[in-house]
Amino acid sequence: MTYVLHYAPDNASLIIRLALDHLGLPYRDQLVDRAAQGQRSKAYLALNPNGLIPVLETPQGPVFETGAILLWLGDTHGGLGPLPQDAARADYLKWLFYTANTLHPALRMLFYPEKYIGADAGHQAALRAGLHGQIDAALALLDQLAATGPAWLGSDSPTGLDFYIAACLRWCALYPANAPRDWFVPARYPALMQMAAGLEALPATHMLQTAEGLGPTPFTAPVYANPPHGSAT
Repeated sequence: MTYVLHYAPDNASLIIRLALDHLGLPYRDQLVDRAAQGQRSKAYLALNPNGLIPVLETPQGPVFETGAILLWLGDTHGGLGPLPQDAARADYLKWLFYTANTLHPALRMLFYPEKYIGADAGHQAALRAGLHGQIDAALALLDQLAATGPAWLGSDSPTGLDFYIAACLRWCALYPANAPRDWFVPARYPALMQMAAGLEALPATHMLQTAEGLGPTPFTAPVYANPPHGSAT
């Protein structure tokens, strides 16, 4: 079966696109038109009742949640992190799910505070201020980890965790578009930025740049997406 990746440009689906292309797996991408609320359509909700992007259609049915898709692809095909019999598996999994369950949700709250605290601008500003510190602390912790040189983070053999963190770095630098981002200082995370620079040389990243219009340095010096199809928001 050729996989079907339901995506929107510069959404979490870019992480899965990177993984699929890095592994050389056959897939077809299916645009979710966010401008038309495609993620809320009846057809899409049948795949993911949470209405979030991405979804990967597989022979075992649709899989959603970015961390789950990465884990499923890695266990099915290898090449995205330590396999179950590997002694490093537990360490890899705890940091993969730290990124999926702590860092990524904090970013989502930063980008869409109205979904969590309502329309009051003052409340949104207070939430964002608190989140800045949380996100910085999470990235600093991941940077300390990367600096220790585990084989499954920042090495010559990129993993799903590398792809996930690189996307988060990108989004910190760009979103939300209407809010100050001086809190985000990439130089504070040298090991992560070195990892991100290495990913930019991958063929999979070049394919991503073309598919989603992410520019020449999508992780280390990102610009807003200019995709051939669809929109990021």
